[in-house]
Amino acid sequence: QVQLVEPGGGLVQPGGSLKLSCVASGNMFATYALAWYSQAPGKERELVARITTAGRTTYADSVKGRFTISRDNIKNTVYLDMNNLKPEDTAIYYCNVDSRGWVLSGDAGAYWGQGTQVTVSS
Repeated sequence: QVQLVEPGGGLVQPGGSLKLSCVASGNMFATYALAWYSQAPGKERELVARITTAGRTTYADSVKGRFTISRDNIKNTVYLDMNNLKPEDTAIYYCNVDSRGWVLSGDAGAYWGQGTQVTVSS
């Protein structure tokens, strides 16, 4: 069982920046693929970004060039740097852990954070 804690989130103006973090429990963090998903009101949860154990990354088209996913295996933490935020980025953001650490695309892993609200508004 992996527990994920997501501090952060909040309200930011359009064009602003925000950095999300997610801390995982246990000692297997370096073997996991990590991802961020978002869920806007009335919409399905969708992949924002994912990073493998080898550091390969993939992004949703809507965030390419604006968001960056990274990981710190010493701190058991995955980050999402969000820049040039737009109102349509408003959503609840969830971190996700997948034991298939080498997989870059596919279904979400079994473990989810509690979610953190990001609101982009002036």
